[in-house]
Amino acid sequence: MKYVIVIPDGCADEPMDVLGGKTPMGAASIPHMDAVAKDGAVGLANNTPSHLPAGSEVANLSLFGYRPDDYFTGRAPLEAAAQGIELGAEDWAVRCNLVTVEDGTMVDFTAGHISTEEATALLKSAQHELAPDGFEFVPGVSYRNLLLARGGAPFTSDTRTCAPHDYTDLAIDPALPSGPGGDLLLDLMNRSEALFADHPVNLARIAAGERPATGLWLWGQGRAPSLPLFKERYGAQGVMITAVDLLRGIAALAGWPRIEVEGATGYLDTDYAAKGRAAVKALEDYDLVCVHVEATDEASHEGRHVAKIEALEQIDTHVVGPLREALATYGDHRILVTPDHPTYCSTKKHTHGDVPFAMAGTGIDADDATAYDEFQAAASGRRLGDGELLMGEFTG
Repeated sequence: MKYVIVIPDGCADEPMDVLGGKTPMGAASIPHMDAVAKDGAVGLANNTPSHLPAGSEVANLSLFGYRPDDYFTGRAPLEAAAQGIELGAEDWAVRCNLVTVEDGTMVDFTAGHISTEEATALLKSAQHELAPDGFEFVPGVSYRNLLLARGGAPFTSDTRTCAPHDYTDLAIDPALPSGPGGDLLLDLMNRSEALFADHPVNLARIAAGERPATGLWLWGQGRAPSLPLFKERYGAQGVMITAVDLLRGIAALAGWPRIEVEGATGYLDTDYAAKGRAAVKALEDYDLVCVHVEATDEASHEGRHVAKIEALEQIDTHVVGPLREALATYGDHRILVTPDHPTYCSTKKHTHGDVPFAMAGTGIDADDATAYDEFQAAASGRRLGDGELLMGEFTG
C-alpha cells in the first residue's frame, strides 16, 4: 500500500462576505482535491484541544497520530530536533523570532521575512552581548530561530509565553512572558531592542526600504519530547517534504527522513511544482509521502484571502494532481488531504476548531460529498473530536 498526505497548512477558514459566503477553500478552483472528496470520504477532525495552543506544533502532532496531551512539551524542542540538536534532561529550548514591533504593536512577526544571513548576524551579536551563561542562540531559517538553555533554566510548566503570529497588528503587552523565568525572557527581549536599534543589518534594511528586526521574541519553550516511531505504530515508513523546521522536527522524532527541495521557501513564493515532483519521486522509495505546504498559513497571517486562494490552487495543480496520477500506477493506495488547524484571514491567527479532511483510495468507501471544503465536511456528519484518531483510520 502506498500512502500520501498533503497538508495545506492553516487553509481552513470561515465564510467571508467578500467571497459571497464561501470560505477560501470553497472559492478556490481545486478540482484534484474535489476529486479526492468525490471518490472517498470527507469529515471534520479537531487537532487542537482547547487547553493547548491552537498552532501547528499541537495540531501536527495530533494529525500524525500522537495525542498532544501525551507528547507535546513545547514548540521549540520540536524545532531543535529538526536541526539535530539533542536536548539533555535538564535542557530547555525556546523559540526565538526576529520581529518588528512599533509603538507597542506587533507589526510583523517575521521582521519582513528577514534573510537567514541577516538573522544569523543579529543572533551572533545577541550571543556576544546578551546571552547569560549556559544560553546559546542558534540560527535557523529566516525569522525562525532558537535559544537553548543548557543544564537548567528557571522555567516550569507555569511559564507563559505567546506566539507572535497570534498578535499581528495587536498590542504586545498581554503577550509578554510571565511566570517562572518570564522575567529572564522579557529582559533578553528588552535588551535586544537596544542592541538591534543601530545594528548594521537593520541600518541596511531601513536604507533599502525594508522592515528592521526591532528585537527578539521568545516563546514556545519546552524540554525534549520522545515519540514512538511512526512505523511501529502504523506499519508504514514515511518521508517528509516541508520547508518548515517544526514539521522537520516532528518527522525526525517519528523516524521519518526528510527530502529538501530546492526552491521550497515556506512562503507564498515556494516552488510548488518542485515539491510535487519530489513527492512523486519519493513514492518509489517510501510507503508514505507527506507534503506540507506553509503558503496557505502565511497568506492567512497576512489577512490576504486572494493569496490564500491562489496558494490552494497552486497546491492542487502542482502537488495533489501529480500525486493522484502517480498513485494510480501503484495498485493499492490511499491519499489524505487535510490542514492541521484553521487560520482565519479575519484575525490573522491560528484558531482552535475543526478542520475538513478528505481521503480516498483502496478500501475507503465513497460518501455523498461533491467537493472539498468546510461545508461539505460538516454536512457529512462525520466528526473526530480527537484528531489523533484520523491517522489510524487512514492507515488502517
